[in-house]
Amino acid sequence: MSQITPQEIEGAANFLRAKVNFPLQLGIILGSGLSGLADRAEKSIAVPYGTIPHFPQSTVEGHSGKFVGGFIEETSVLMMQGRVHFYEGYAMPQVAMGVRLMAALGVRTLIVTNAAGAVNPNFTPGDFMLIQDHLNFMGVNPLIGKHYSEWGERFVDQSDTYTPELMARARGVGKALNVTLREGVYAALTGPTYETPAEIRMLRTLGADACGMSTVPEVIVARQCGMRVLGLSIITNMGAGMASPLHHSEVVEIAEKRKVDFQNLLSGIIKSINAE
Repeated sequence: MSQITPQEIEGAANFLRAKVNFPLQLGIILGSGLSGLADRAEKSIAVPYGTIPHFPQSTVEGHSGKFVGGFIEETSVLMMQGRVHFYEGYAMPQVAMGVRLMAALGVRTLIVTNAAGAVNPNFTPGDFMLIQDHLNFMGVNPLIGKHYSEWGERFVDQSDTYTPELMARARGVGKALNVTLREGVYAALTGPTYETPAEIRMLRTLGADACGMSTVPEVIVARQCGMRVLGLSIITNMGAGMASPLHHSEVVEIAEKRKVDFQNLLSGIIKSINAE
């Protein structure tokens, strides 16, 4: 497993700090088809991943592959327009490097978003889901390997991985905007294949409501770094065996259809967090 060192994180942070030279209040990871929120940022600065020392490249359709710093609802934010995934061939420490970089830049609250498949039969494509908890079926953990004490505890408590106070704020914003927020457990698998019908039935039996190929590694590292975390999924398809065969283009299409509502929800949450 390719390791990331504190020296590499600091080198990347120094590079990014020179571009985004204002204090950061909030970090946001924008998943497949959800990158449009970055267009709302004022005084924005975009930094492609490929220019940052040691930082991996995103190769997936719907992921722009750049950091965008700016202001949304008078809140300073650093957004990842797209992420890198384990299935792209990166080691887990690389997959979560963006979160470590945010932490090095002073980010203490993280909103992580994704496109997910429904496991719960009561969900419908286009629904939004507030992540209450997760199941890690990726077969590996981003904290495996050499431990650096400056990054936090090796043995990270996950009792309240998704911060209850932030979830309460998200519920309030959803209600105010008349946007229905489902709630449930997100199961992470490696991909890049979609799950089989048998795997979907297994996940449902084990308590999952939605599934995808990201998020959990980033959230684990965020909790090690002492960040508060809010997780949001947009349900872009029904799981295998619950509807027609799956295609990535449909995932992006559903996200595109709900992008305005999703951006309004996130903007409202950002405003609520800033009002603390």
